Amino acid sequence: MAEKTSTGPGLAQAPPVLGTGGPRSEGTRRAILEAARSAFAGRGYEQTTIRAVAADAGVDASMVMRYFGSKAGLFTAAATAHLTAPDLRQVPARRRGEVLTRTFVDRWEDVARDDELILLLRTAVTSEAVAARLQATLGHLVTGPIAALGQPDAAERAALIAAQLLGLALCRYILRLEPLASLPAGDVVAAVAPSVQRYLTRPVGQPA
Repeated sequence: MAEKTSTGPGLAQAPPVLGTGGPRSEGTRRAILEAARSAFAGRGYEQTTIRAVAADAGVDASMVMRYFGSKAGLFTAAATAHLTAPDLRQVPARRRGEVLTRTFVDRWEDVARDDELILLLRTAVTSEAVAARLQATLGHLVTGPIAALGQPDAAERAALIAAQLLGLALCRYILRLEPLASLPAGDVVAAVAPSVQRYLTRPVGQPA
């Protein structure tokens, strides 16, 4: 997967990559993560082994376990290393639903990468450990930005927005459900953003 960094003021850098070790081990940890991203994307979660990742990274398998603890720990670190969260405080209130929706759609539309969230979503249904990490990731990407606005019921609002966005990801990018899969990305954002905006602004449970 190609690394993609934040360039705009509306994005906040993701938390540090999981793993242990000091500055001297940074190169080794990054090599392991790159090998893991390639392996998980090409072979899937179940078929990827710690030994295979270690061999691809040119290290001993015990080194992978030392840094990441388990295959689930390695997977979630590899899948979330470059995630960024939108800073909705810098966005006009009327456009926050659009910006939040576009943040996800733009990364899913990037053909240069196998998106980390799609990889997490595919795997979460078969692994409780990965499902737990997906929840934590959504907390960083959705709940955190909403809570930073001082919104009441931030967790409830974020859960509803996550359901909307993950449903979109499942139907458009995994199941390839037509005609949704073939719609221009701009049309998808325009269709979904009003629902996300409603979840951001209306009291939870209030009818549209």
